[in-house]
Amino acid sequence: MSKNSGNTLAAILVGVAVGAGLGILYAPDKGSKTRKKVKDGFDDAKSDLHHKLDSVTSEFSKKLNAAKFDLEDTYQDLVSNMSHKTEDVISFLENKLSDLKKQNTKLQK
Repeated sequence: MSKNSGNTLAAILVGVAVGAGLGILYAPDKGSKTRKKVKDGFDDAKSDLHHKLDSVTSEFSKKLNAAKFDLEDTYQDLVSNMSHKTEDVISFLENKLSDLKKQNTKLQK
């Protein structure tokens, strides 16, 4: 976040706080009703935030598990592919060794 964005965000938050304070001071209801409304508003906001946090946490967990399975599948594919390549290399080297043995036998005669 840039410095200007941080300053703008801070100014907005201060403005919201000042506005809320003035709204409470000039509220037409009795103090007890205003406090109850404020408390209910905070409780609602707290509940909403908790619900959103649970939702984000659940979604993140699902994506993390999916990525984990994708990584495991990729690893298994890589190991399988390397196993096949290893067998190919061994076969190639065995053939070369056989050819060299034949050449060596011919040269020794």
